[in-house]
Formats: sequence, structure tokens, C-alpha cells
Amino acid sequence: MERGTKTNTLATQQLEGRIAVVTGAAGGLGAAIAQQLAERGARVALLDLPSTLPGLREAAGRLPGRCIALACDIADEGSVQATASQLRAQLGPCDILVNNAGILGRHGAVEALARSDWDQLLAVNLTGPFLCTQAFGTQMMGRGRSSIVNIGSIAADKPNASPAYSVAKAGVLALTRHTAVEWGPLGIRANSVSPGFIRTPLSSIHYASEAMLKARTDLVPVRRLGTPEDIAEAVAFLASDAAAFINGQDLVVDGGFLQTPLMHAQPAADQYGGRGT
Repeated sequence: MERGTKTNTLATQQLEGRIAVVTGAAGGLGAAIAQQLAERGARVALLDLPSTLPGLREAAGRLPGRCIALACDIADEGSVQATASQLRAQLGPCDILVNNAGILGRHGAVEALARSDWDQLLAVNLTGPFLCTQAFGTQMMGRGRSSIVNIGSIAADKPNASPAYSVAKAGVLALTRHTAVEWGPLGIRANSVSPGFIRTPLSSIHYASEAMLKARTDLVPVRRLGTPEDIAEAVAFLASDAAAFINGQDLVVDGGFLQTPLMHAQPAADQYGGRGT
């Protein structure tokens, strides 16, 4: 059998003995990712802002295996470095890093965007993943079978109502590719997951009415919105040995939405094979 061939697909998707870090773990997406990694056998450190720590500790206690909660402001280098030291002391060095934490930021035109809003969003959504990659990624060096999964967005490729958000997520994808090339020889893979329309507490503003909910659902070929669990499954796959030869890639999880622009430019009667919406 060729070297590297896997004979047990289920086994390669397990994460027994791995130590995982999930940022933004107090949110709906981060909580689902932490749950999925823990269920596959990883020991998970749930990271989020200090104000979330009481609830985060409760969440960690409900997960299978040994999981912990750590306060961390990913936009603050000192906080990230201190948290990395806490992780090593309490669980051991990091094997899996999921850069999930992020904010949506203000909507508005480029010319009207305040510099302070721009700086805040990039500090959290781009500088944060960079700082965490430095602090936790260096713990992975020499260990082998390590993985970084960054949460991107389809907004990195298709502009949305928040210029800073799109720019930051495009930067995250570039950071992913650069890390994959530079650290691949060190046994560290880096990939990203770009969610489409995912219904979470953070994105609830986009589904405030039935009309808004239907409008977005009708744009997705599979005719449903994504769930945090959809993203968590993708993250767990990329973190596992089942994805051992996948490096520097962006996995779009959007139900086919990005493939539809030309379809929606057709008359309604001609859309979706003449079936309309």
C-alpha cells in the first residue's frame, strides 16, 4: 500500500489526544466548533473576551473530555501571548488552532466609513488571527500533524455592505495561504472555511423579518440557510488526518450560493431549469 494511504476513514477524522484552541468560542459558531472538536476526542480550550468567562466556563464543563475556558482579547498581543502560556501550562502545546473570533462592523459606503470603525474591525478580524497564529502556531512547530483553520467568508470574494469586513476576510485568506506555504515543511497545515448565509446570534440582524429570511433562503440552491453545525463539520474535517494532504485551501460552505449570480440575472421563468425559485 502506498505510504500515506488511509484504511479507516472514520479513524482519520478523529482527534484523540489533540489539543485545540477555538477563539470566539462564546458565540454560536465558536460553540458549535468547540463541541464538534471535543466530540471527536480533542481537548479544547475555549477562548473569548473576559466578560464572557463565566458562561464560557459552564460551556467548557458541558463538553466531553477535558476542556477549559480562557479569557483572551485577540486584538491585544499581550493578552494573546499570556493566553498561549496558560494553554501550555494547563493542557499542553497547541495542535489545532481555529481562528473563529470576529465582528461584523458597521455597514456603509467607503467614503463614509470612520477610521475608528475600520481600525477596530481589522484589529479583531485580521490582526487577531495573525497574533493567534504567531502565538499558538509556534507551539505547533516540530510536533507534526498540526492544523490551523481560519474562518473566512464569502465576503472576501464578493463585496458586501461592510467594506472593512470584506477587506479583513480577504486578508485572512491571504494569511492562510502564506502560512500554508511557509509552515507546511514544519508539519503545520493551514486552511480556511468560508461560510455563506449562516444563521447565528451574530447574524440575526439579517433575518429580522420573514421577508428577509425568505429572500436569503431563495438565493441558496439547496433552499436553506446554513447552521453552525455545517461549519463545525467542515472545520473538524480540515483539522483531522482525513485532510492530511489539503493545505492552503479555502473550503466554501454556502449551499452553492456563489455559483448563482448568472442564474439570478435570468427571467424568473428561466431560473433553475425553468423551475424558478
